[in-house]
Amino acid sequence: MGNKTIQTVVTGLTGFLSSILGILYIPVLLMVLCNIIDYITGLMAAPNRNGGINSYKSMRGICKKITMWLLVVVGAIIDQLLKYASATIGIALPFSFLIACIVAIWIICNELISILENMIDIGVTLPAFLMPLVKQIRSQMDEMTETLAENKEEKT
Repeated sequence: MGNKTIQTVVTGLTGFLSSILGILYIPVLLMVLCNIIDYITGLMAAPNRNGGINSYKSMRGICKKITMWLLVVVGAIIDQLLKYASATIGIALPFSFLIACIVAIWIICNELISILENMIDIGVTLPAFLMPLVKQIRSQMDEMTETLAENKEEKT
C-alpha cells in the first residue's frame, strides 16, 4: 500500500468520523488517545506494582476502556432525548451533545490522572504543577455536573 493510499484512507476515515460525531469529534478523539496512552503506560508501570502484568487485569482494562466509550454514547442518547423533548414543546436548545461532551471531558481528566500516576510508578518525575492542574480541571467538571443536576432537581 503506497503512501498516497494511506493518506487517502486516513483522510477519508477522519472526514467520515468528523461528519458523524460533529462537535464530539475532538473530545472522543482525545478520549480514545488517552485510553491508549493510559493502557500502554499501565503496562509499562505493571512490573513496578504488585503482581506485574496479568492477562485477566489487562483484559479487564480493555473492557473498562470500551465501557467508557459506551458512557459517552449514553450521554449522546440523553442529548438526543433532550433535543427531541425540547423540540416537541417548541424550545430550541442552543447546544448539541452537551452531556456527551461533559462525559468525554470527565473521562479524559480521569485518564490523564491515571496516565500521570502510571508515569510516577514508572519513575518519571512530573512537573510539580501538572497533577494539581489536571485534578483541578476534573474538580471543576465535577462541580459543573453537580450544578447541572441540582438545577434539574429544582425544576422538577
